[in-house]
Amino acid sequence: MDLADSRLLRAECYLDGRWQAADDGRTLAVSDPASALVIGEVPLMGAVESGRAIAAAAAALPSWRGKTAKERATVLRRWHDLIVANGGDLAQLITAECGKPLAEAAGEVAYGASFVEWFAEEGKRVYGESIPSPANDRRLLTIRQPVGVCAAITPWNFPLAMITRKVAPALAAGCTVVVKPAEQTPLTALALALLAHEAGLPAGVFNVLTGDPLAIGGALTASPLVRKLSFTGSTEVGRLLMAQCAATIKKISLELGGNAPFIVFDDADVAAAVEGAIIAKYRNTGQTCVCANRLLVQDAVYDRFVERLAERVRSLRVGAGSEEGVTQGPLIDAAALAKVEEHVADALAHGARVVTGGRRHARGGTFFEPTVLADVTPAMRVASEETFGPVAPVFRFSDEAQAVAMANDTESGLAAYFYSRDVARCLRVGEALEYGMVGINTGLISNEVAPFGGIKQSGIGREGSRHGIDEYLEIKYLCFSAV
Repeated sequence: MDLADSRLLRAECYLDGRWQAADDGRTLAVSDPASALVIGEVPLMGAVESGRAIAAAAAALPSWRGKTAKERATVLRRWHDLIVANGGDLAQLITAECGKPLAEAAGEVAYGASFVEWFAEEGKRVYGESIPSPANDRRLLTIRQPVGVCAAITPWNFPLAMITRKVAPALAAGCTVVVKPAEQTPLTALALALLAHEAGLPAGVFNVLTGDPLAIGGALTASPLVRKLSFTGSTEVGRLLMAQCAATIKKISLELGGNAPFIVFDDADVAAAVEGAIIAKYRNTGQTCVCANRLLVQDAVYDRFVERLAERVRSLRVGAGSEEGVTQGPLIDAAALAKVEEHVADALAHGARVVTGGRRHARGGTFFEPTVLADVTPAMRVASEETFGPVAPVFRFSDEAQAVAMANDTESGLAAYFYSRDVARCLRVGEALEYGMVGINTGLISNEVAPFGGIKQSGIGREGSRHGIDEYLEIKYLCFSAV
């Protein structure tokens, strides 16, 4: 890395406005998945340090929630401007620790900054209401107040945006926050903390802990001072955190795993569908929760779509994210690589065929060839498990009812996509798909103004949009008598 501001590469955590090492001095190495080289070390903190961070957030809460929405917005806007101004360095950090191509990393910086800008303004629009009273001597009002100290546990695949998407609405609402970033990608989180400090966030309002996920997660979920938990990650871990939060009845937001269908009807623009599939499937090397996991293509256009998709996939350039022109980086670690290989092997064992790719890339490490599989059936693991890699399994269907049934045949309900030029079908299928988000004739659905989240076992709550700040607010009813 060649950072313009070397201070952004931190080796200590940010607690109560100060940079601190772990109490016992232990550290956690951070590696570049493209080279396996260590690029930094961060503190290996645990339950004791977590307790201090929670206490700091609780102590800072009265003052921060006492500020006006405009005062909080002013600080958030400064933070946004600093994120944008340091975008080049932040993109380098993202690429170095999570492996995504530099252009995608730069896009993530802009995407992440947009949430800070959006919620700085949304905080000014946290309205209450006046309710018509059933009695003449009473006046009924509601107000909305910050829930309190919040915990945010974030994933490695979007190490900047998943923090700002949670922290910005919390801060705008008047909450204070403790963040636990993924062990693989803590450097971006710490750089964000430095910029938040420089933007003028008071001590204790925003805290970042790195280290032992079980110890830190356990402390955050057990503490009665923490009134809200927001988590993005696997469904398995989400279930565990939800259970741990039950003892203190916390408000929770969960954005969990997906099994996104990408449906191509026979009236679709096949060329446009192929380009949409490239975006929906191969962005971040297939390592996003809204990646197309199952491509469902109608019989009449199946062969044409598979041929064109494979041709397009062969043009994708694999390499380290920092290299010029690379569009496919490494998988995050050896476990991710093993899962992709297992899914491909299972599909082939049950009758699928490789159209392109299908094996480890010649570069070695955790690189895998962008892959297209044809003749895939629901009996294969790729139909029911999230691959989280650059593998596009293409299923056949005969009619609309079958496509919808196949798409909905999963415990997940995060994102879905389909291509059709029939307006009536777009409305029918959009309503019939059991997903929180549906992309129609597009493979890219995420932005700061629309609600992001799933149904079924893909999560609880929404992030982004005007609804995102509601996750950090409580409604209080005021009843005035004798007026």
